[in-house]
Amino acid sequence: MSKSKKLDFRPNEFVVYPAHGVGQIISVEEQEVAGISLELFVIAFEKDKMTLRVPTHKATEIGMRALSSPDVISHAMKTLKGKAKVKRAMWSRRAQEYEQKINSGDLIAIAEVVRDLHRTDDQREQSYSERQLYEAALERLTREVAAVAGGDELAASKQVGDVLESRVAAA
Repeated sequence: MSKSKKLDFRPNEFVVYPAHGVGQIISVEEQEVAGISLELFVIAFEKDKMTLRVPTHKATEIGMRALSSPDVISHAMKTLKGKAKVKRAMWSRRAQEYEQKINSGDLIAIAEVVRDLHRTDDQREQSYSERQLYEAALERLTREVAAVAGGDELAASKQVGDVLESRVAAA
């Protein structure tokens, strides 16, 4: 099972690692850990100046995936246009749910967090923790949109911003 799965990722390919977002596989290397030889993906997260080593046989199990298709990106943009769905639960519970959605690596779930936490100028100020979650989700969404479109983060940021602004104008 894992033999065919691990070959899905190749060096220089962009992938999404659930807890860290979009990274690029630099290489596949052999390393000995506790006397066991492991084959590892070496993934670079340029923005975070971080390198991650993931055992190839565990990659899909932990949720590492290829970049979303353009269809998924357009679905995420539609999600952004929707009306914010804010539950009446305590903030700590909602914050936990948002954190789980962000770390799931699921682009649609991340778009839901951005949609739900987006504030316009005339709405009340965000708390520090709300802003942190919003910015984390927005960054993950923007990076993946940019990677799918060819790497221009500024254009992706503008695209996401325009969708959020159009939602405000329609309201």
